[in-house]
Amino acid sequence: MTEEVIFNIILHAGNARAEAYDALRAAQAGEFIKAAGHLQQAEEEIGAAHRVQAEMIQQEAQGNKAELTLLTVHAQDHLMTAMSEKNLIESMIGMHKTIRQLSDKLEASLCQD
Repeated sequence: MTEEVIFNIILHAGNARAEAYDALRAAQAGEFIKAAGHLQQAEEEIGAAHRVQAEMIQQEAQGNKAELTLLTVHAQDHLMTAMSEKNLIESMIGMHKTIRQLSDKLEASLCQD
């Protein structure tokens, strides 16, 4: 297993985190379609990282034991953190949608009075 393979996990996980935070910023601005696009990109990046990880696991299952290095642990940590943050951000975006809807209803009812 080369460092390049490990860095691919880190790269894709980092891209996923960036897309997830872009999604959150879009949702905060009320741009929910744009947020959904960023979440889709985040999911694709996580998928790419998972494919690299799966290849590493398959190699090990075939008897090609990988040396456990700090870089490998860092890559795994980076991926798991990106996945957790994306999941949390998805929930936060749902809350932003609810807040926006309630705010719009409140504003509409106040305008009628």
